[in-house]
Amino acid sequence: MSQAKVDRYKKEKADRKKTMRKEKIMRNVKRCVAGVIALAIVGWFGYSAYDLHSSNQERAVAEVNYDSVKNYLSTLSAE
Repeated sequence: MSQAKVDRYKKEKADRKKTMRKEKIMRNVKRCVAGVIALAIVGWFGYSAYDLHSSNQERAVAEVNYDSVKNYLSTLSAE
């Protein structure tokens, strides 16, 4: 081994704890990001399925009878 390789090995060995801590933090960050992305995808699929299901169902229709309004307006205009 050359002296440069030996010096590089000693420096890497001295910084090994710091390097391992950084790698551990990055690994945990990647797992968290992957979990959030997976949760977003599952939520989006669930919402899409619910929306598709609710759009296929029959909707209640409300009918309004305007006869009383017409009668009231006709009594106003008659006076």
